[in-house]
Amino acid sequence: MNPQILIVGAGPTGLVMAYNLARHNIPFRIIDRSDGPGQASRAMAILPRTLEFYQQFGFADEVIDSGIKMEDVYIRVKNKIKAKVHLGSLGEGLSPFPFVLTFPQDDHERFLLGKLKNFGIEVEWRTELLSLAEHGEGVKTLLKAQQEETAYFKYICGCDGAHSTVRKQMKIEFKGEKYKQHFYVMDVHGSGEVMKDQKISISFSNEEFLICMPVRSKGTYRMIGIIPSAFRDQNDVKAENIHAFIQRTFGVQIEGINWFSTYHIHHRVANRFRQGRIFLSGDAAHIHSPAGGQGMNTGIGDAINLSWKLAAVLQHKAALSILDTYEEERLPFAELLVNTTDRAFKRMVARDKTSQFFRKHIFPPVLSFLFRFPYPRHKAFTILSQIRIKYRNSDLSSGQGTNVQSGDRLPYVEGNFESLQSLNWQIHVYGTAAEKLKKSMQEKDFSLHEFSWNPYLKKAGLQKDALYVIRPDGYIGFISSEQRIDLLHQYLNTHKILPFTNEY
Repeated sequence: MNPQILIVGAGPTGLVMAYNLARHNIPFRIIDRSDGPGQASRAMAILPRTLEFYQQFGFADEVIDSGIKMEDVYIRVKNKIKAKVHLGSLGEGLSPFPFVLTFPQDDHERFLLGKLKNFGIEVEWRTELLSLAEHGEGVKTLLKAQQEETAYFKYICGCDGAHSTVRKQMKIEFKGEKYKQHFYVMDVHGSGEVMKDQKISISFSNEEFLICMPVRSKGTYRMIGIIPSAFRDQNDVKAENIHAFIQRTFGVQIEGINWFSTYHIHHRVANRFRQGRIFLSGDAAHIHSPAGGQGMNTGIGDAINLSWKLAAVLQHKAALSILDTYEEERLPFAELLVNTTDRAFKRMVARDKTSQFFRKHIFPPVLSFLFRFPYPRHKAFTILSQIRIKYRNSDLSSGQGTNVQSGDRLPYVEGNFESLQSLNWQIHVYGTAAEKLKKSMQEKDFSLHEFSWNPYLKKAGLQKDALYVIRPDGYIGFISSEQRIDLLHQYLNTHKILPFTNEY
């Protein structure tokens, strides 16, 4: 089959895009100018919403077994513990994965590459996109591997990072700014209080801070901080400089350094995520501060959102206009995320006396106090985990609910996420489905799932006997409190929605 989509970039965003397209039997090519997958751990955190997507793919448990669950965060001031937060219970009852996982990006990429190989799909490494332009009902591209090649595709997905060739070729603005601070990141073997028991440790000492978290195995840790003032004017800061500083300031005994790098952080968002048949996802569309480990997970969310819509359009299972909802849904969240992580990160890294006082004397006790109560714990989890993402203003969201609304992520209750592994449109009724509804959905080949009503469902925001249309990505597309079949058909007909029939 002729490839209909070109994915440019084989990081986590591009690989998840590829996997979901493969699940829907969409022919594509995926290229990357690099020699192969990454060699450094880079992005570490896999958030609960990403694990929920991976559960839909059927491999969440494999990823969890390969990573390290982050159960606790310790806040230290001058090497003394001032606050403890138990992450493992933040999201109890809100997600099947009420924790944060660390799984190094290079291992993550190799894992996804292995899953693609099961479909017989290989990334075309050392292959570069030289140019692209819309041409009739497709996109004409010039690619270069060992030699130049002209190739045509229906759509292009730019997942090629912060320096995206796709974005630059389309002259799409990438507004934002660079943080003035210069950061270091290193993966080390060592010992010390901040490296005990595989916990996340956030340490403050005067104007300095250190984030420390386990990477791959006991005794191996990722450390992130700002280049100390004494080395700020040096053009080439060495690992041994930082080594001595960390040992002196935070009491860490470093026995070996696996990887060291210095870098500047940007926060930017493209002013559009789509131009005709060309789309941007991941770092090509938005880059963030590292606060909360949101960046890579947001890119994976982009890939999930776009890939099922492209599959539906190419298989004539949805109206062409469904592609308009990609930017409509993902760009506002990227902008919100950049603004919120930017504020949090600036407070964390600021060197003024007021910020230092806040970090050392206000932040730890307030955090300890608030996290004693269920509401702030759950609120923090919804923000950190990305389960808060909503598409209520999307053209795909219709119908009125009582608490949970169309465009919301389907609330997790025991037993209702298993059906999402079909990656298909489906109907949920929590209570009793009318016989007319059952017959109508059977005729249209839509799967209908009926769940016995119990009081906990109301607590989760669901309405007894209401009809919920669930999208392939687990978001609610349509709600009818009275199981109005005429309104359901109107919704399906408006968007020309048909269930996928050729699942993998």
